[in-house]
This record gives sequence, structure tokens and C-alpha cells, in this order.
Amino acid sequence: MTLNEAFAKRVKEFMEMKNISAYRITQETGLYPSTMNYILHSKTKASNFKTMALIIKVLDVSMAEFFDSDVFNFDNLEIEE
Repeated sequence: MTLNEAFAKRVKEFMEMKNISAYRITQETGLYPSTMNYILHSKTKASNFKTMALIIKVLDVSMAEFFDSDVFNFDNLEIEE
């Protein structure tokens, strides 16, 4: 799994768990809807940390909680160059 796929998977998990829409995330972060769509469908080459932090903040979870998942285990993760 790529880093972008892992990030998208976790965002989707928390969106569902907390009943938060992609529209709400775009409204609260100022991200373009197309940017959010690219992130959710792992079509972006790489998300920067600021964008990731803005999304995680809207999801109302800590960084530690967000990244505490096997999808971010380096044994399971492809890091794109």
C-alpha cells in the first residue's frame, strides 16, 4: 500500500466513524473540492504535511491516534520516491 493510499484509507475511516463529509472538510480547511477528491482517491502524487494536518484537525483526532494504524507500518507501506 502506498503512503497516499494509507492516508486516504484512514481519512475515510474517520469520516465514516464521525459522520463527516468531504464537503465539510473542504469548507473547514479551505482545500479545493478537487484536491480533496484526489486525496480520497489516492490520485495525488504526495500530500504535504500541512494539508494532512488540516484534514486530521477537522476529523477531530490527534495525530497520534490518526497514525496509530497498521496501514502506516513500514513493513506494509510503499514510500514513493
